Amino acid sequence: MNPTEIAASDLTAADVFVREVAEPCRPVVIRGLVKSWPAVTAAERSAAHFRNYVARFDAGVVAEAFIGEPHIAGKYYYDDDLKGFNFTRARMRFAEAIDRIIATSGRADERSMYVGSLPMDQYLPGFSTENALAFLDTRIAPRIWLGHASNVSAHYDTFDNVACVVAGVRRFTLFAPETISRLYVGPLDHTMAGQPVSLAASSPADDERFPLFREVREQAIVAELSAGDAIYVPKLWWHQVEATSAFNVLVNYWWDAFSGGTDAPSVALLLSMITIAERPPAERNAWRAFFDHYVFRTNGHPLAHLPADQHGVLGPLQPDNYRRIRAHLMQALRGG
Repeated sequence: MNPTEIAASDLTAADVFVREVAEPCRPVVIRGLVKSWPAVTAAERSAAHFRNYVARFDAGVVAEAFIGEPHIAGKYYYDDDLKGFNFTRARMRFAEAIDRIIATSGRADERSMYVGSLPMDQYLPGFSTENALAFLDTRIAPRIWLGHASNVSAHYDTFDNVACVVAGVRRFTLFAPETISRLYVGPLDHTMAGQPVSLAASSPADDERFPLFREVREQAIVAELSAGDAIYVPKLWWHQVEATSAFNVLVNYWWDAFSGGTDAPSVALLLSMITIAERPPAERNAWRAFFDHYVFRTNGHPLAHLPADQHGVLGPLQPDNYRRIRAHLMQALRGG
């Protein structure tokens, strides 16, 4: 399946991005979004030009790199028993990492290297001023990812994501949140880089270990992005990210486009796991009915039959109800 695409010129303001891109909660490719970035221009000349460009911002901070032997071909993953990994980690300064990546790019006999999720303002302060997205709040700090050809297993994030290709080509393969029960998710607390991954999504088509995945394999949305392009990945959408060029750079932005306060939905999920998940099936079904009614509101507002001034804590969260409900919750968690 192909994703929705829009041109960068269509994003005239922040409210347009929220309304046209974020609210539908579907992946959207934004062609040419960062084509005019100085970083993209430098990378188009050569990897060395990009290195020289970012050297102006380098704060000399140490980063962690993934290093893989040639036989893994950039597929950073578990070992066969899921207890360990097929790569090693090494710590080095950003400048050393990019030098080593460039020096060995395109050489099949060399170990691959991948450095990711580095906060730009910590590693390359000033970069985001010269390379910015006009429709995002300047307080949303970008991160940089760079390396050889690589394959990052399908995973989800609990934040909205705009990923911008600065150098190379990236292929995103995405699955909707509703496919989770057929993706054969790996361990939640033993992961490559923080988020659990789908064990099935990058498996061979005839892999008999994952029969349910056959139902959703063809539902994948596949997007190929060149330098200057970007993609919006909504929170909870599973995405496998393949960097297919010898030298690749990506900058991404994570934030919650619809946050009502400081608390994330993932916190509610974790709390529900310890309070509801192992109760008897009949009781879980009862709680599901209440969640559908009060939280997911499958039948509309729970108190639509009452005047708005009688909705109490089920009225608008802001400016007062968020604080009231949160205070009650915190008191309950403290055992008060």
